Amino acid sequence: MAQHPLIEAQELRGLLDGQRDVVLLDVRWALGDPDGHAHYLAGHLPGAVFVDLEHELSASATPEAGRHPLPSAQDFQASAQRWGINPGSEVIVYDATRALAAARAWWLLRHAGFENVRVLNGGLDAWTGAGYPLEQGEHTATAGTVELDWDRLPTIDIDQAEHFPGALLDARAFERYTGATEPIDPRAGHIPGALSNPTTENLGVDGRFLSAQKLAERFAALGVRVADSAVKPVAAYCGSGVTAAHQILALETIGIKAALFPGSWSQYSSDPARTAATGETP
Repeated sequence: MAQHPLIEAQELRGLLDGQRDVVLLDVRWALGDPDGHAHYLAGHLPGAVFVDLEHELSASATPEAGRHPLPSAQDFQASAQRWGINPGSEVIVYDATRALAAARAWWLLRHAGFENVRVLNGGLDAWTGAGYPLEQGEHTATAGTVELDWDRLPTIDIDQAEHFPGALLDARAFERYTGATEPIDPRAGHIPGALSNPTTENLGVDGRFLSAQKLAERFAALGVRVADSAVKPVAAYCGSGVTAAHQILALETIGIKAALFPGSWSQYSSDPARTAATGETP
């Protein structure tokens, strides 16, 4: 049976107390906030290593590839080794934004063939809310020895996204999907045929993922069901491929595999030849 992709704060505390090879990755990033590292230095889980989403979980932005293209396999392996990951490590990723950034690290490690990685459900707030301590300053890990693979999780490119034969889920806020607002990308709207499913609505008010039953009901309302997943493909996109990984994580918790469109709307909307839709319907 596959390992569940989420871990609760109490279980994580037990892992750390057990002196196992646990690698904690702090992906402190939010759109429009350049001070992730400063937030990390001010307080993070004991022993956690800071992960730079812009430079370690992404390649350089271009209009042709989007705002957060996937890093190269070589660069990502170098980062994973810097973080201290060994072949037998248990990796836990977290952030302070309800896993919206941490899910990117989770997805990339899985994409690179590393299976033993989970996301702290509820993130930093869940840890501190349970009364567990933080530490300040920089933690530098001993270099790890992990050897990674690549292309282990499905992706789709811009052509496949434009003519996707299954359920293409748009993880952005609903007002961006409709085209009512577009704060950062070249055009407003969505990929024709895409279904709006803001990934933040897969969470409860406590910042933790909804129960499996409630998530299954949400996705079923869009025609995405476990029973159909073997024959009806599912893919996700967002603004730049970051929060789409959060959508894929939510699907993973209920047993549905989905592909990522890495370039997402930032790539699609930069190509004037691509048709965009607006409004509340696909």
